Amino acid sequence: METLKIYRKRLIPEECILLKDDILLYRDEHVIITKWVTLHPKKDLDHGLSCYFLEHGVKVSKFYDREGKLLSWYCDIVSYTYDKESDTYVFTDLLADVIIYPDGFVKVVDLDELADAREQGMISKDMILTSLRQLNALLTIIYKGDFCRLQKYIEDQEEKSGQAP
Repeated sequence: METLKIYRKRLIPEECILLKDDILLYRDEHVIITKWVTLHPKKDLDHGLSCYFLEHGVKVSKFYDREGKLLSWYCDIVSYTYDKESDTYVFTDLLADVIIYPDGFVKVVDLDELADAREQGMISKDMILTSLRQLNALLTIIYKGDFCRLQKYIEDQEEKSGQAP
C-alpha cells in the first residue's frame, strides 16, 4: 500500500491487524479505496473492495465469492485515528453493521455485540452514541434510495482498473 498503513481494530474478537496485503486503489481527503483478499478464508467470501468514507464513519465493502459473484455489500460503522507522520490509519469497528444483499434486502446486524461490549466495559458511552448516530445516517441514505452514491466509488474503481470481480 505504498507508504499508507491501515490497521483494522476490532473489539470482538479483540485484535488490531495491519492490512499489509491490501492494495490501495484510490485515496483523497474524503475516501480511501482498497482491494483485498480475505485474511481468514471463509466458506463463501473470497475477496472484495472497501471504501472508507472518512467524514461519515462508514466502511462500505463489496464482497465476492471465489468465482467473482457478488455476495453482498457490507457496511461497517467505524471510527478512526490518523497519524500524519507515519501515514497510518487505525480504523476501529464500532460493531454495528449493515448488509445489503444483491436482491436489495437490508439487514442490520451485531447490535447485540454493541450492547455486550458496553456491558463488558470494552466500549465507551460516547463510542456507542457515535456508532448509533452513524448507523442511523447510513440507514437514512439506504432507505432514501441513495446508497448507489456510496457504491459508485467502488464501482468506478472496478471500471477504471478493468478488474471487476
